[in-house]
Amino acid sequence: MKEDHMFAVLKTGGKQYKVSSGDILRVEKLAAEAGETVQFNEILMVDGTVGAPLVDGAGVQAEVIEQIKGKKVIHFVKRRRKHGSKRTKGHRQQLTLLRVTDILASGAGATGVKAAVGAGSVSGAAVEAAAPAPKKAAPKKAAPKADAPKAEAPAGADDLKKLSGVGPALEKKLLEAGVTTFAQIAAWTDEDVAAMDEKLSFKGRIEREGWIAQAKELANG
Repeated sequence: MKEDHMFAVLKTGGKQYKVSSGDILRVEKLAAEAGETVQFNEILMVDGTVGAPLVDGAGVQAEVIEQIKGKKVIHFVKRRRKHGSKRTKGHRQQLTLLRVTDILASGAGATGVKAAVGAGSVSGAAVEAAAPAPKKAAPKKAAPKADAPKAEAPAGADDLKKLSGVGPALEKKLLEAGVTTFAQIAAWTDEDVAAMDEKLSFKGRIEREGWIAQAKELANG
């Protein structure tokens, strides 16, 4: 619904403007070219209807006249030095000059007119959209665990696992200690047994299991 004698309060660029059809308006720069029609959808009031916070379905359409620069604003910058000095900095705000063409109390969402969006917001969104998504680092493959070196029995060695209580782990310790045959174990003295108990960390096991007697029998075949 369009009415020429309506007024509205719109919001853009963080500011509020009260407008009527035909008004010339300067707002913070919009992403639009001269001659384009844009529509403001943040409407705080239309005639006596106050939004909560916006008036549902309301809109203000305007034609872009041109992109302009505001008056140069000068401000002083003080330098903290022994001999105080000042310098000036100038800034000219980028603005868009518009002519209000229509005020819509309802149905603004169905007009299809380009929304009035700040140039900074659009450029920021465009950059964000154009920026490629960061590539996720491929998960590092765990290095294959190196197999623990096996103590291989030398040629001519006896199968020490035939001794009572000797499994692969204990056989490995015996081989690492240089024990490879039943004949060696059969010839152990008390001192040899004590030293081997310390190496194998199984004190008294050799005697309990009767390795020497077993080794003698096995060595004799």
